Amino acid sequence: MSQSWKAVIRKEEGKGASRRLRNAGQVPAIIYGDNKDAVSVAFGGHFIKHAFENVDVFNTILDVDVEGQAESCVVKDVQRHPATGAVAHIDLQRAGSNRLTKKIPLNFVGKNVAPGVKAGGLMSFLQATVEVRCLAKDLPTAIKVDVSKMQAGESMRLSELSMPEGVILTALSHGNSDYDQSVVNISKPKRKG
Repeated sequence: MSQSWKAVIRKEEGKGASRRLRNAGQVPAIIYGDNKDAVSVAFGGHFIKHAFENVDVFNTILDVDVEGQAESCVVKDVQRHPATGAVAHIDLQRAGSNRLTKKIPLNFVGKNVAPGVKAGGLMSFLQATVEVRCLAKDLPTAIKVDVSKMQAGESMRLSELSMPEGVILTALSHGNSDYDQSVVNISKPKRKG
């Protein structure tokens, strides 16, 4: 999945220039990486406000048009205003031939039909995101975790997740089983009496 964004090159840099941009309804940003020079740009504030309403934007390839120059990027960091929560600055990393490292949300499905939950066990979600490494073209917006067959007293570990082609869990790349953490578990039902 990709999105198209339009940016203009910033002529001035620094705190004062960024403040003036924000007061004029724009959001300062920087595009860097892939062994190219960093480029300071600005986006329309209204566009950015709506773009960040969709959380998938953090794990989506962005086709950024910088005054006719095409850049393929991913959102690396976002600074927000402490009081209003408005986007104050965006760091974009070029999505070139290098592998990206990103945190991806876990999408748990099948909770209501899991035998362990039906038997009275409580399902606990121990991780909401996982860190992955992959090429930009393989970047998933979320990782689906099917918990519909879990029994009471069971847990699911990182090594049991079904990963898309070309996507590696960074925790498992250390070669040490200590990093194979639980993602979700179902407690045994409490006995009555």
